[in-house]
Amino acid sequence: FYYFVRSCLEKILPQCVLQSRTLSGADAINALRPFYFAVHPDFFGQHPKEREVNENSLKRLNGYLENLQKPGFRSFKPTQLTFYVRESEPNSSNVQESFSASGFRAVSFTLRTRDLLSTVLDILNSCSLSTEHVQSLNVNSQPRKEAKITLNRPIKWDKTYYSFTGFKDPEEELEQAQRVETTLISWLDDNEASAVKKLKKSLPLRKELERLKFELSHQLQLSDIRWQRSWGIAHRCSQLHSLGRLVRQRPEVLKNVKGRTLIFTDRSGVSAAGHIMLGTMDVHHHWTKIFERLPNYYKLQKRMLFLEDRISQLLGGIQVTYIEELQPLLTLEEYYDTLDSFYNKLLDSRLPFHPRSLRGLQMILESDRYAPSLHELGHFNIPTACDPATLQWFIIAKAQEARQNLKRKEEMMITEKELISTSTEKFSLDRLYKEPSVSSAQMIDCCKRLLEESLPYLQGMHLCISHFYSVLQDGDLCIPWNWK
Repeated sequence: FYYFVRSCLEKILPQCVLQSRTLSGADAINALRPFYFAVHPDFFGQHPKEREVNENSLKRLNGYLENLQKPGFRSFKPTQLTFYVRESEPNSSNVQESFSASGFRAVSFTLRTRDLLSTVLDILNSCSLSTEHVQSLNVNSQPRKEAKITLNRPIKWDKTYYSFTGFKDPEEELEQAQRVETTLISWLDDNEASAVKKLKKSLPLRKELERLKFELSHQLQLSDIRWQRSWGIAHRCSQLHSLGRLVRQRPEVLKNVKGRTLIFTDRSGVSAAGHIMLGTMDVHHHWTKIFERLPNYYKLQKRMLFLEDRISQLLGGIQVTYIEELQPLLTLEEYYDTLDSFYNKLLDSRLPFHPRSLRGLQMILESDRYAPSLHELGHFNIPTACDPATLQWFIIAKAQEARQNLKRKEEMMITEKELISTSTEKFSLDRLYKEPSVSSAQMIDCCKRLLEESLPYLQGMHLCISHFYSVLQDGDLCIPWNWK
C-alpha cells in the first residue's frame, strides 16, 4: 500500500502542481504590475520618508521572489513588509479611512508562501488590488496539451496517511509557519555570525573612507561630505577617489567650495539648502561645470533668502524653512521658482497678518498638496496652491498647537540624543543610528525597550534602527524600531 500510494503521488502531484501553482518569473512581474505602479518610489518624490520605506521593502520583496525561483529552494522564513500604497480610487469605501491626506496608505503584511503564484496573490490581496488578471495569466501560461486537465480542489489526505507514511502534513506546516514570529533575540541568533563576518571584511574600507573624507574635507576646507542614499562603503570610497582625482587635475575649479557641504546624490547642482550636489552617474566634466558656476549659484541663493524673508514679513514673521529630512532633494532653481510663485500670490492677496505675531513658528512649502496641515514636529505644511483666506484661517487657528509641538520636538530631540548615547555605551556598540524615515518618537521607544534587554550580540557592531530586519553588505545590523 505504501509503495503504491507513493508511486501514484509521484505521478499525479507534480502534474497537479504544474497546473494549479506554476507561474514563471516573467509572469509574476506582469501580474504584479498594478502593485509596482501603486508603490514605486518614483511616485513618492515629494514624500522622502514613504519613498525610502518603499525602496527598502521592494529590495526585500525582490530577494524573496528571487529565492522562490532558485532550483531546490527549501529554506523558509516569513518576511514582513510595509509599503505605502497610492490610491487610484480615493473614494473607495473599504479603504478610505486608512488613507492620509496625501492620497496613500500604509499596508503591512507577512509573506509565508513557497511558490510564486501564492505570493503574487497574497501581495495583491494585501494591498486591496484586483487579482482577476492573475487567473487568466496563469491559465494562458500553461501548455495547450495540458489545458484539458483541471483541478477543482487540492488533494486532502486523512491525518492517518501522514502518520503511516511519515510524510509531512502541509496544513500543519502552514499553521506552524503562521505561528512563527520573528523576535529580536531569534533574529540576532540567526544573523550575528553573518554580520560579524561582513563587518570584519569591511573594516579596512571603513578606515580608508574616513581617511579620504578627512583629507578632502581638510584640503578643500569643506564643512562636511555626505551621501543622500545608503550606498556601500566601497561605493563611497570610489566616489571620494573620483573627487580626489578631479582635485589633482583641476584644483582651480574648487576654489569656491570653502565652508560648503558636498552631497553625493542622483544629480548634480546646488540644493535648496545650499549644499553642492555631485551626481554619482555624472563624469568629471559635469562636476567641473557645477564648480565653475558656484558664484552664480551663490547669487541665486542670496535672492532665495531675500524671498524667504519677504514671505515671512507678509505672514506675521513665521519662518520659511527647508527641512532636508522631510522634503525631497530640490535644486536651488526649483526651490527659488516655488518661493517666487508663492510670494507673488501673497502680494496679490494682501493677507492682514499682524507684524511679528507668528514669530518663532515655522513653515515649509509643498507643491503636491492642496490643503494646509500642521506636522507633529511643529512646522506648517503649506501648499503653494493654497487659497490665501484658507491659509490665514488655518495658521491662526493652529498657532498655539504649533508652538506646543515645537517645544515637544526640542524635548524629544534631547531625550533621543541621551538614549542613543546610553544605548551605545551599554551595549558597547561601535555606532547606533537610525534611518531618516524613523521618527524621534519611534527611536525613543525603541531605545527604551532595548535598554531593558541583555544583548551581548551587539558588542562592537553597527546598529541601524529601521522598519525591517536586515544585514547590510558592510555588516550593519538593521532592526525594526517596533521589534518584538
